[in-house]
Amino acid sequence: MAGSDNWSNPVSPETSAGLGAVTKARSNKLRSRHVTMITLGGIIGASLFVGSGNVIRTVGPAAVLSYLVGGLLVFFAMRMLGEMAASRPAIGSFMEYARVGLGDWAAYLVGWLYWYFWVGVLAYEAVLGGETMQTWFPAVPSWAWSLILIAIFVGTNLISVRTFGEVEFWLASIKVLAIVVFLGAGLLFALGLWPNATFSVPNLWEHGGFAPNGIGVAFTGVALVIFSYFGTEIAVMAAAESVDPAKGIRQATSTIIWRILLFFVGSVLVIVAVVPWDELPVPTDVANAPFTIALAKFGIPGADVIMQLVIFTAVLSVLNSGLYSASRMFAALADKGFAPKAVTTRSKTGVPVVALLASTIGGLIATLVNFLAPASGIFDFIMNSAGLVALFVYVFIALTQMRLRQKMTPEEVAKLKLKVWFHPWLNILLIAAIAAVVVVMLTSESGRSQVWTSLIATGVLLVFWPLVRRNLRRRPDHASNERIPSNEGVVND
Repeated sequence: MAGSDNWSNPVSPETSAGLGAVTKARSNKLRSRHVTMITLGGIIGASLFVGSGNVIRTVGPAAVLSYLVGGLLVFFAMRMLGEMAASRPAIGSFMEYARVGLGDWAAYLVGWLYWYFWVGVLAYEAVLGGETMQTWFPAVPSWAWSLILIAIFVGTNLISVRTFGEVEFWLASIKVLAIVVFLGAGLLFALGLWPNATFSVPNLWEHGGFAPNGIGVAFTGVALVIFSYFGTEIAVMAAAESVDPAKGIRQATSTIIWRILLFFVGSVLVIVAVVPWDELPVPTDVANAPFTIALAKFGIPGADVIMQLVIFTAVLSVLNSGLYSASRMFAALADKGFAPKAVTTRSKTGVPVVALLASTIGGLIATLVNFLAPASGIFDFIMNSAGLVALFVYVFIALTQMRLRQKMTPEEVAKLKLKVWFHPWLNILLIAAIAAVVVVMLTSESGRSQVWTSLIATGVLLVFWPLVRRNLRRRPDHASNERIPSNEGVVND
């Protein structure tokens, strides 16, 4: 019978028990300000500060459209995730929803791919952070700095989720403040209200037009920018460990659109209005990053040093949140039988210690491969093969939300506090758009590399699925795990 699984219950007994095991004491949970700042600054990284230069050079001023369209796709996916999460907060987030909506195979696949993605990100950010530290303190090799940074943030994550939230609060605050100041100064400069500035808004169309390479390139640019937004789901995962999960989840998913418009679209708009797009150099380092070039236009001394500090803060933030995301997903996989049972071990403060340390080891191995065998191609394979994970996750979110909505009665749908508009057409639009992005990726050499290496990584996971499925069926709680718990013991928010 439709709706018999009671998906729309605010918090199920299973979820309540899981959340209680993870965060036994209220004092260990994230506060509203933590979730707010993680929501605001969680997706601001080096991909925006530096990577936006490649997009602008490829697309021209119409890169604004690329970021806008890409942001809308992410917004749609987050709205779908928000509908599910607001009804049933879960640490495993979309992995848990995929399990209930599509089956064990979907949860296994999307959960492991997501964990694999963050292990690769940890390695990348550790290498980048180590190289940055070496430029400041050359006496210590970059590999040593990478290990030191990883150790620091493993320590902050080991203490408690509250400690993770506090560290992330301040790191994200720096990023948000930097963007806000940049936007304010850039707007004044573009309007000619900044000292020694002239009205520069015509830069949007005077250098070959708004779309000098054709408007179609602006839409192909979506494939370049959509990965910049990946990480928005961290706010939903963190909100599940907060004092008020339902409120935090609604806040995280409802406000993402203006965050995208302000931080991403707004920043790119300011850059192309201040600096002629064809004068931007290839962003090989921080000194050539578009934000650095724009700051230099403002006449701010030491622009490259300022941006280096901001980007380094972003690196630290991603390391911190990456360890959090990887460990929570790994622990969630183990809770459902997709990973060894030992991984579920948690500390007195609710931290999944084994999952955190195992994720760290994975990141360390990838990091050391970069330093010990740079010519082996292994590090590049890890980085490339994680490329499609964001798109896989968004597709699974769309499919899962469609399936779970089908299971609900009209009365349950009416009670939803956060709804997806134009259901299921918005889901179909998102899936079709993602398929188009993949097609676009296949037209470039770097894009093809990401597609094929990602498919290889997915194929490896599929090879092990029969073994995992056999072990799942031996679990005494497998039958109960295959359905959504009843409404007995529901806790209202």
